[in-house]
Amino acid sequence: MTDETPQVRGERKGSPLPLYERFPALRAIPRVSLCILPSPVDRVAVDGAEIWIKSDGLNAAVCGGNKARALEFLLAGVGSGDTVITTGGEGSTHVLATAMHARRLGARVIGIRWRHDMNHSAYRVADMISDECVSSRVYGGATRALLAAQLARLTQRCHYVPLGGSTPIGVLAHVNAALELAEQIRAGELPMPARVVVPLGSGGTVAGLSLGFAIAGLDIATICVQVTPAIVANRLRVRRLISRTARLIERMSGERIPRVPAHLLGVVRDAYGGAYGRPLPAATAAARSLAAATGIQLDDTYSAKAFVVALSLARTASGTTLFWNTFDSRLL
Repeated sequence: MTDETPQVRGERKGSPLPLYERFPALRAIPRVSLCILPSPVDRVAVDGAEIWIKSDGLNAAVCGGNKARALEFLLAGVGSGDTVITTGGEGSTHVLATAMHARRLGARVIGIRWRHDMNHSAYRVADMISDECVSSRVYGGATRALLAAQLARLTQRCHYVPLGGSTPIGVLAHVNAALELAEQIRAGELPMPARVVVPLGSGGTVAGLSLGFAIAGLDIATICVQVTPAIVANRLRVRRLISRTARLIERMSGERIPRVPAHLLGVVRDAYGGAYGRPLPAATAAARSLAAATGIQLDDTYSAKAFVVALSLARTASGTTLFWNTFDSRLL
């Protein structure tokens, strides 16, 4: 078996998931191995500022990123000939990741999307979605697309992956990601960050990281940068995901799970740019600086907006700033 071949219900070659080491009872939850972990961490200098980067886009042989982690749990049980339905924006990396990884499992994918402001990377992702899905419908608005997805879910035999993969089962993957970072800190691969900066879309990545840091006993602030409308990207939604995931772990493990202190979860809204997918000039400029310094490319929908905030904090705030790069630049 190679890294390119999914492995159903087995653990990866090498060390088991940190999540399983901490909570052995969670091995009972079905999972398919799609990722190559841990993803690397590196220190870089950009425009005179020092910042650490967790390159999570490199966590899979194809289409890595935060969605690949969640899909290990959300695509468990999917096999050859199955139909998978999911939904997202026209240039959604979630829809693309679901399509590419479900196809690795032999499934056919229906992507139901809605139009939004587009940028160079979003157009590239949208084209790839059309290639990867057996059916890809684009509606004029999110409400119509979500209703169409629910109708398709109810009327077809399918495996449904919710918007952004942000369910307690999907969030477990990001709890594991936080525990993975804790292991890298203990191994001396990077100093203890004062903060981790990450995009805030449907909330699953932020919820899992902040809960995982609490479980690991690390006082790391999770600074989430809004990249989707506030009706989706908001503190209340993240808090609910954290609570539901903690209850899931408690139910299965029999352990009391620590809660995330309010001061360790921050939401930044001034990098949104006014619309999902709409480029923010300052973020695009920061992404160009990163690419010039390191060769790392970011997308204007998610990662560039989070990076401009991370770079500002690296310049002005005390302690180490880590930027959690959720985008696989190989897609570009």
